[in-house]
Amino acid sequence: MQTPAGFDIRFSEERDLDFLTRYFADPAACDDFPFSPDEAADVLKNWIGFSKFKASLTGLINDEPCAIATLFLMPYRKVAHHASFFVAVDPAHRNQGIGTSMIRNIMNLAKNRFRLESVNVEIYEPSLLLPIVEKLGFLPFAKQPDFVRMENVHRPRILLECML
Repeated sequence: MQTPAGFDIRFSEERDLDFLTRYFADPAACDDFPFSPDEAADVLKNWIGFSKFKASLTGLINDEPCAIATLFLMPYRKVAHHASFFVAVDPAHRNQGIGTSMIRNIMNLAKNRFRLESVNVEIYEPSLLLPIVEKLGFLPFAKQPDFVRMENVHRPRILLECML
């Protein structure tokens, strides 16, 4: 799938916290994330904080943020060979190849800049992200039924990994 005209990717900056905050203000937009509105401010500051290590990418359409993907780097040498990532795509720009492009680029960053051996992602079913990561070579290594309760529904968690 081809990304839309005017699409570009740059390293995230701290000012991209404004996009994340607007994004997570829409309950429909953040269905894949199990944190509560009370936790959002801290989670989002942590998320964008990895921009200072150039471990976060922002997708833009005509210079306006539409997606962010971030590697959550491990601080200890013993586990620094792998990382998890989050990706968020503005609902108005989904199904246009942006999420796939963001994940491919974050995997490239993980492999070439940080020399990681693997990246993993945590998904709560049902999720639009699952077919994308499976297409990109992620394999499940754990599934926990009824792991989290979100909006009075218990949802399973799937952990997937891609070897780089």
